[in-house]
Amino acid sequence: MTDASEGRGLLLLTEAEVAALLPMPDLIRTLEDAFRAKAAGEATNQPRTRVVAAAGGVLHVMSAAWDAGGVMGLKAYTTGPGGARFVVHLYRTDGTPLALMQADVLGQRRTGAATGLATRCMARPDAFAVAILGSGWQARTQLEAVCAVRTIERATVYSRTPQRRERFAAEMSERLGVPVEAAPSAKGAVREADIVCTITSSRDPVLLGEWLEPGMHVNAAGVNWANRRELDAEAVRRAARVAVDDLAQARVECGDLIWAASEGAFAWGSAIELADVVAGRVVGRASPDEITLFASQGIALEDIAAAKLAYDNAIAGDIGRRFDLGS
Repeated sequence: MTDASEGRGLLLLTEAEVAALLPMPDLIRTLEDAFRAKAAGEATNQPRTRVVAAAGGVLHVMSAAWDAGGVMGLKAYTTGPGGARFVVHLYRTDGTPLALMQADVLGQRRTGAATGLATRCMARPDAFAVAILGSGWQARTQLEAVCAVRTIERATVYSRTPQRRERFAAEMSERLGVPVEAAPSAKGAVREADIVCTITSSRDPVLLGEWLEPGMHVNAAGVNWANRRELDAEAVRRAARVAVDDLAQARVECGDLIWAASEGAFAWGSAIELADVVAGRVVGRASPDEITLFASQGIALEDIAAAKLAYDNAIAGDIGRRFDLGS
């Protein structure tokens, strides 16, 4: 396959094709490159905007340019009574259209990869036990990504429905070759964990600060609405370091931090960006006993970096179809 930009062609990729084009270790490295570029001023992220229609549908749009990677683009998705639908538009930085791809799996995998990158930068090097709060589709790549950056010996999972957490434990044990146990409570899942990932759609806290032990690292990845939170204020207060993927976006939609700030448990001036941790401008962990937190919103730069990896692998593997844009 020649480059899809030749002859004004557009590469079209389906969900199934995208899923096969984003191996987790490669995706984590790609996000690392993108965040390093962000720290150097060679990438720009535009926070998510939302338009709510009278019929109940919501249009979400987020865009970014990765100059060092030679690409820019946007993700647009809708949510509503009919579910959610995701599409990424990828362009060269000179404006040439490159690809249009379905992006539900892309979003799932890049969210996991961001957690993996933050875990590599912020969790203790000897961390070996992980707890996952949430057992939905997104939870699977959270665990996969953590296992890609740390030698995980055991995992626990908790969600409200026993059948779902049992199914998650069985599936992920087989997939990753790591013992995964379903816990009867969130507190029980977190006990003795080194790394905790929250990946739920809850409006109210699922992780309490009183459960945290020195040395833990927390990835809060489920919430990107100001009126929802997965962590109580005490969990945020106990974190010696709080990293976000984009500070401007976090200020308007990170419910975990917005609520903690309103309760006097967090000051925005203390937040650091993951890009600066990746670039070595700030440390992600200063001591083994620190509790660290990555509050992940999911940003467009991650989507565009993931789309570039999918595009490059599709071109190399002659995957996808061409659409002629005409003159």
